[in-house]
Amino acid sequence: MRAEFPERLAFLFQPKRYKVAWGGRGSAKSWSIARALLIIAAQKTKRILCAREFQNSIQDSVHKLLSDQIEALGLSDQYEIQKTTIIHRVTGSEFIFSGLRHNVDSLKSKEGIDIVWVEEAQMVSSFSWDKLIPTIRKEGSEIWISFNPELETDETYKRFVLNPPTESIVAKINWRDNPWFPEVLRQEKDDLKARDIDAYLNVWEGNCRQTLDGAVYASEMRLAQEDNRICRVPYDASKPVSVFADLGWADHTSLWFVQKIGLEYRALRAVQDRQKPWPHYLGLIQSFGYIIEGIWLPHDAQAKQLGTGKSIEEITRASGMPVRIVPRLSVEDGINALRTIFPQVWWDEKLCEDGLSALRRYRYEVDKVTGQFSKNPLHDDASHFADAARYFAVGMRDGAKSKRPPPLPKSLVTGMSRGWMG
Repeated sequence: MRAEFPERLAFLFQPKRYKVAWGGRGSAKSWSIARALLIIAAQKTKRILCAREFQNSIQDSVHKLLSDQIEALGLSDQYEIQKTTIIHRVTGSEFIFSGLRHNVDSLKSKEGIDIVWVEEAQMVSSFSWDKLIPTIRKEGSEIWISFNPELETDETYKRFVLNPPTESIVAKINWRDNPWFPEVLRQEKDDLKARDIDAYLNVWEGNCRQTLDGAVYASEMRLAQEDNRICRVPYDASKPVSVFADLGWADHTSLWFVQKIGLEYRALRAVQDRQKPWPHYLGLIQSFGYIIEGIWLPHDAQAKQLGTGKSIEEITRASGMPVRIVPRLSVEDGINALRTIFPQVWWDEKLCEDGLSALRRYRYEVDKVTGQFSKNPLHDDASHFADAARYFAVGMRDGAKSKRPPPLPKSLVTGMSRGWMG
């Protein structure tokens, strides 16, 4: 069997712990990695995990890409393509597929991974990398990484390009390294270069952007970085912490933990998860040991749940946690509220890393008719932390003026664990 590869990707067949291919569009990174893995798996038994940060279904994975390359390489008689796995009929090599953000802990049970391929790795968080890497511990195991960079502050870029680990090969691969670069893409490339040189440098040359196009908080995040307000932010144990929550189930539940110290706001921590019941998050809030002044919830927290017959607000009050409801404002007004207080906010660069990444990526929708950015933010994975940050701004700005909720009944206070209240 003969298989063609760009010369710059020949290192895929060299033994190394980390193999990193990054750069712009049209470089053939993904299909070359798919080919290399299929050839390796056909020669020797391998267990290969194909991962990305978010995978809601097999359609979100590289399953289709691998299937197409099996046919292109003439290996259809060797591989059995199943719905959620791909298996080599002779060697027994197996390809499995998983998202990282919500499945990293379950990967610990997947023993004997020989190779993990992380595609679209620019989206992978520090949390996911810290969980994934120690699980790939088989002798001689490898971690393959492919991505098109977006921001210099993205964890994958910092971890593997700016500060590559030992035992790694890191190669920037662009369109000019692809000897089979198609003419139709060449025209797209040239058109974008003539129209928007900054976008061209990111999309085709693989250079990082300063900000994403249409980013809602582009200037605010830039100033925070320039003012060194994204740094190590200490917790003042003498002052209470407010928690601001955006609720979800299939979507994410996102939490910001904020202290007000004088005229400053200290964003201490940002956490996110999904498909967990609300008591899970109440336990998480307690686990950090903060003195909790209040949990700020959106208006939908007052709706009764079918399963319990109680609202999130009622469940929170019954646990002994003080509750505040965020004043109702439009999304646009909430964005303006956050912009107003942004210069007063200090963000913990490590514990708020995922939340900060979401704020950098939070952007406006593109109008399908005009092709211009609309006034409506795009609803994607960045939205949930951004919504919780809006609640933080609105709660701190407008909520302080509102009447505090009535005290808890004595029947709830009696016997209550002081741990919830600090």
